[in-house]
Amino acid sequence: MGGMMLITPQELNAALGDVVVLDASWHMPDTRRDGNAEFLAEHIPGARRFDVDAIADTTSGLPHTLPSPEMFAEMIGALGIANDSKVVVYETGRPFAAPRAWWMFRVMGHDALVLDGGLTAWKALGYPVEQGEPARPAPATFVPHFRPELFADGDKVATVLESGGVVADARAAERFEGRVEEPRPGLRSGHMPGARNVPFVNLIGEDGRLKDEAGLRAAFTEAGVDLSQPVVTTCGSGVTASVLSFALERIGTPSAVYDGSWTEWGGDTARPVVKGPA
Repeated sequence: MGGMMLITPQELNAALGDVVVLDASWHMPDTRRDGNAEFLAEHIPGARRFDVDAIADTTSGLPHTLPSPEMFAEMIGALGIANDSKVVVYETGRPFAAPRAWWMFRVMGHDALVLDGGLTAWKALGYPVEQGEPARPAPATFVPHFRPELFADGDKVATVLESGGVVADARAAERFEGRVEEPRPGLRSGHMPGARNVPFVNLIGEDGRLKDEAGLRAAFTEAGVDLSQPVVTTCGSGVTASVLSFALERIGTPSAVYDGSWTEWGGDTARPVVKGPA
């Protein structure tokens, strides 16, 4: 169903030199981890840095919002990526931020691959890493082809909810149910009325990799998600929503990512919020 979306470390090792490899590692602020510093400390040979905080619309007032197609094209071209470039994105470990980079390419009309198991799986097979700042690539021309059906804003989410459509929230249950404070100050706790809770960790196996298609289907179905209709995915700020959308693509269900996610919805007092289980 999902076609070529994942690439194994063995396949990537054989293709190094013919693909553009991007490290898209990103960490929540409370982890005190710095993706840029960790990239300099070790990365797959030839990799370039894809910082979701920098390849973003920094004027939106929301964290790492999708840049305009023109802005994305400029930033991606500066990374040496053209429309015919084969792109592989990875991160340090389990799926978290790499699917966000995958979705950003996809919404701009380009199909990237995600390294199955990330840098952890790469190193476990004894493949080399390198340190330091990579050489600046020759700039390239990237022409975006924006796909609006893969993108959702607050109004689209409200319309989907009002019509009985499916919204899947990737946050942990205690945040979804409003039992804990949101990590971003000033946000209300809870969820959108009618949303279903599919914590993104439920899509990841004990080996740190995305579950197989049967496991993915089960995770969504058990959460009450109707896989026969398009889904809008949401989370705290649009990162782990992309993990849900990546998984849904693997099982053949179309989806759109709510880019502003709870940071936007929970911060807008005009939007309804409920607490408790779905």
